[in-house]
Amino acid sequence: MLRTAEKALMRFLVAAGRRGKKGSSLRGRKVWIPRMPYGSSKLFAAAFRSVGLEAECTPPSDARTVELGAKYTCGDECYPTKVTLGDFLSVLERPGTDPDRIAFFMPTAEGPCRFGQYAPYMRSVLDEIGFNNVPIISPSSETGYTELGDMATEFVMTGWRMLVSGDILMKLLHKTRPYESAAGAADQAFEESLDDLSKVIESRYRTPEGQLEALAAGVVRARDRFRAVPARYHRRLPLIGVVGEIFCRLNTYANDEIVRRLEEYGAECWMSDIGEWVWYTNSEQLRLLKLRRQTVSLTTGAALLRQSIQRHDEHALVEPVREDFRGYEEPHHISEVLECAQPYLPDWGAMGEMVLNVGKSIYLARKGVDGIVDVSPFTCMNGIVCEAIYPRVSRDNADIPIRNFYFDGTQSDLDRDIGIYLELARTYSARKPHARVFPSYFPAV
Repeated sequence: MLRTAEKALMRFLVAAGRRGKKGSSLRGRKVWIPRMPYGSSKLFAAAFRSVGLEAECTPPSDARTVELGAKYTCGDECYPTKVTLGDFLSVLERPGTDPDRIAFFMPTAEGPCRFGQYAPYMRSVLDEIGFNNVPIISPSSETGYTELGDMATEFVMTGWRMLVSGDILMKLLHKTRPYESAAGAADQAFEESLDDLSKVIESRYRTPEGQLEALAAGVVRARDRFRAVPARYHRRLPLIGVVGEIFCRLNTYANDEIVRRLEEYGAECWMSDIGEWVWYTNSEQLRLLKLRRQTVSLTTGAALLRQSIQRHDEHALVEPVREDFRGYEEPHHISEVLECAQPYLPDWGAMGEMVLNVGKSIYLARKGVDGIVDVSPFTCMNGIVCEAIYPRVSRDNADIPIRNFYFDGTQSDLDRDIGIYLELARTYSARKPHARVFPSYFPAV
């Protein structure tokens, strides 16, 4: 019955913008997806391929990325704009690229962050330099996923499952790699799992239940790969929570591989994932509907049903790794994060990542992490607001060390700053009020 409701909901979500549109304007084009992060983008590309479209995540960023991005930006834009635009332009200048056979995926959002301007700004740049025939798929715009035509229903469901799967793999990687005794083994398990789940999702299934069961089986195989990674688990590494602007914290080029750098200095990282943002936007939609006195409406009913279906799918995919994630549990509901943030940034007075970052920092402190790192682009409003509030958050939570790291592509002494910060984290670890919970495979002492 749930799957029948799911199909009806997905038809409702896309019907308004899809009336009379039986095909896809993307047929014959390859969709390029930004690396945010690499693993989730690779799986998201597989979701496109599952509905018959060619897709791939953009190649690794390099110096040419920044050169091209800087050429068509003036400096007022944030660093992620430069990186994503540069990556797209790098694709366009590759030998053999036919602009009539590609499209770019660039989601957008409302709120105070400049992220909402990425897609329209990139559209203007492409038009200015003569690529007005290259579509930009922007799923939060008025047309949503209507470019996919009748494939949109299936894609919306599959895309969510891919994001959840990507979050799971990222967490497995981050909780395994710091302890590996064979260098590169965790990264290999990660890549093999990405390839495995990509092949799973590209297959065609007779029912949505069949697809979900196949994905859950793929998660089990990924779990077993990571469990087989040679590792020496112990309780001495400080656990650092990583929050911040969503692109900069998830794109390893934009943040100068900060997670690996923290690991090299003897830390383990717990990074906020993509699913957190989806749950926040769902919550924000319901809050606004309530303000508009639309709590009893078809739109509200559809939103509640969609959330129920998403939670059902998330539970099915997370269940195989529940024991592995013991001590790393995400909030049961986004309201836990919003309640943590309320004394500092109430969600009815502030919006977006600043609320999530402050609230998640407190949530992580209560889960026993040894420090918080906020990763943001230079001049990011969300990062600046959070930095002003973090001293109070730290004082109210036993002086947990919280450090903002800003990135703009220029060279900085990141190693020195990380080394100093981790000394503070180790000092805090000895006196923190909330003990960390470890999975069963960690030795007792």
